[in-house]
Amino acid sequence: MKRIILSRTDSIGDVVLTLPLAGVLKKYFPDSTILFLGRSYTRPVIEACSFADEFIDWDTIRERPYKEQVAAFRALRADAIIHVFMVGKIAYLADAADIPIKIGTTHRLFSWLFCNNLVWFTRRQSDLHESQLNLKLLKPLGIEVKLERERIPEYYGLATPKSPEGDLLRFASTPKSPEGDLLHPLEGRVGEGSSGIRNPESRFRLILHPKSKGSAREWGPENFSRLIELLPKEKFEIFITGTESEGALMKEFLNKHRHEVTDMTGKMTLSEFMEFIRECDGLVAASTGPLHLAAAFGKVAVGLYAPMRPIYPTRWAPLGEKATYLVVDKACDECRKTLDCHCIREIRPEEVVRVLPN
Repeated sequence: MKRIILSRTDSIGDVVLTLPLAGVLKKYFPDSTILFLGRSYTRPVIEACSFADEFIDWDTIRERPYKEQVAAFRALRADAIIHVFMVGKIAYLADAADIPIKIGTTHRLFSWLFCNNLVWFTRRQSDLHESQLNLKLLKPLGIEVKLERERIPEYYGLATPKSPEGDLLRFASTPKSPEGDLLHPLEGRVGEGSSGIRNPESRFRLILHPKSKGSAREWGPENFSRLIELLPKEKFEIFITGTESEGALMKEFLNKHRHEVTDMTGKMTLSEFMEFIRECDGLVAASTGPLHLAAAFGKVAVGLYAPMRPIYPTRWAPLGEKATYLVVDKACDECRKTLDCHCIREIRPEEVVRVLPN
């Protein structure tokens, strides 16, 4: 196997939990080239992975005429494609491009139509973690490996060192990003007043990421407010992160705590946010991409979860050396049809404080 495509064109957290596939493939096929087909906004995550050799931008390919799409897939000269997240159009193009080995799961119609290697397993009812389930797709390549959760972080390939500057202040002069609403300059606010970045070497740098862009049940601003009140200011330097649009939604919350936290919403591209996570010490969030990035970087990562299949921590917990999660022990079926989940909000801020370093 010389050239293998991993296709995962959904969100950042899903991509992070797919990276161990690349790591395991490199272990069994060390001379192979791993090509990762993803969305353009996930490029920084994939390019930061030492096990992924090439990024393929699905957003660019799908805008082309059909013949050019097929030609683009043929030009990859792939020996195999693994549809980690099945997209019908991608499966169709991979088949039209005559990629020899096309792997998918049996529970997708497009797999039966366009894949020649089918793997049976169910994600929704499984007690395995998402990253462990992904490894089942390697069976047609002769790889049957069962990794315990504790070993998954060995295969992320994201544990790169901090930049030589090692200084959070450099984000103060970062220009507007062409990528969208992720970035605005700090305009001199960093280091000013009680909300600036002060004595970074003496306090625990903690990121609070309250929003999820609708990808997870959220803990709520009241709980995050209480958490901020409980954390000793002499021990914790607190940063609030999110996109610019999320910052607008949290305006009242951010104003309330403007003298206690540093507002970083909308001030960084994804690449910069990843570097920012590397330079901080921990992160608290619901089941989001930033949570899984923090876990993969070996940071203290505290995940807040609803006790509901299939979004519960058994499948989606952050996996890392210093990662953990909190969830209430109860059924959560009544919240299934809404994002406003009172069960996740029952996690007490005092419990979060207890799992953070003293």
